[in-house]
Amino acid sequence: MSSDDSHDTRDEEEFPAEGEAVGSEGGTREELRKTRERLEEEADKAVTEFDQSIVDLLAWLLDTETRARIYVYLRQHPDSTSDEVADGTGLYPSTVREALAELHEEGTVTRGKRENAGAGNNPYEYEAIAPSELVRGVVGDVQRELNTVFNLDDKLGGESDEDDLLGSDTAEGSAPAETEPVTITVQDADDDEE
Repeated sequence: MSSDDSHDTRDEEEFPAEGEAVGSEGGTREELRKTRERLEEEADKAVTEFDQSIVDLLAWLLDTETRARIYVYLRQHPDSTSDEVADGTGLYPSTVREALAELHEEGTVTRGKRENAGAGNNPYEYEAIAPSELVRGVVGDVQRELNTVFNLDDKLGGESDEDDLLGSDTAEGSAPAETEPVTITVQDADDDEE
């Protein structure tokens, strides 16, 4: 037996054929393969659920799930055309074009012409704004609505719990002072590191 033959035999011993027992634990390659597939399926499921949670949150900010899916796709694939977005999201091309036009008009996406070397069609390429910019756009509205709720008793002429505890600052018959108890500040993730 040559040294090459002994090497081949050792390889076969270290890597048994599919279905043979591996080690003393009695596990098999088939069991390892099935375990790996289960783990991959669970990881895919977790990513899908995470992606859906992001889309649900963005649908609240962007009004529809369609617009949210387009936004997520453009964050992952900047400089995409409407056809590329439609292919990547599985949405109808006409739906994508309409939503992109609205998102561009609102400032949620930017667009520029794709440069082609030859003559022909130069479609628009779209890119979504950063999430922090997206949030800044709605913060003012959310802050205003929260302050309206907090000041509801003042607007309706009732007493709030704070007035009961601290005593009212307004004199009998005078208009209540407008306060803004809610202030929302948005910072970029980079700002936190400084």
